[in-house]
Amino acid sequence: MTRILVTNDDGFQAEGIRALAEELRALGEVIVVAPDREQSASGHSLTLQRPLRLHEHGEGWYSVDGTPTDCVNLAVLWLLRDTPPDLVVSGINNGLNLGDDVTYSGTVSATFEASLLGLASIAFSQEVGEGASFVRSAALARRIVETVLAEPPAANLLLNVNFPAGEPKGIAFARLGHRVYQQVVVEKEDPRGRRYFWIAGTPEWRSDAGTDHEALSRGL
Repeated sequence: MTRILVTNDDGFQAEGIRALAEELRALGEVIVVAPDREQSASGHSLTLQRPLRLHEHGEGWYSVDGTPTDCVNLAVLWLLRDTPPDLVVSGINNGLNLGDDVTYSGTVSATFEASLLGLASIAFSQEVGEGASFVRSAALARRIVETVLAEPPAANLLLNVNFPAGEPKGIAFARLGHRVYQQVVVEKEDPRGRRYFWIAGTPEWRSDAGTDHEALSRGL
């Protein structure tokens, strides 16, 4: 039987992962191992300074008090060590993961970790905006996963899929775009007179043809 490991960075209770897991059950056994809380922008971080705790929330549904990378490691190297998954799927993320932002993304980092462990993987993300639907995107994700699993996927396969907010007009294969940040550090003071800082900035996409950002701007 086909076995699919599902994770995310929005937490095990997020709408996107629930819609995705429900759709993927039509293709085989689905095991969800996801963070117990939101871990957005956690990047490819691994918890090494404290123990991790795994909690079961029903058959095949687990949470971990760690990062998406922790979840993939715990699932592959312990929970499923005798029955490894055929594919690791991450998402559906609440928000896009395009261009340089994939380096910060916990959603995509989970698939990076899967690749390091010799497993094929796919990250799914949903643009936030009018017409956005996790249900519709989960159905499309199932079709993509079904196509990938039609033949044994390459062990180093890593796909990063972004769904537009509206009805998709097609599929485009694209390279990562580049987002330039006008980065600033804002200094503030708390009520006790202690300084603290916010890292902020205004992002601007470089409009290059053939990039993932350009494809999403065309509704693909």
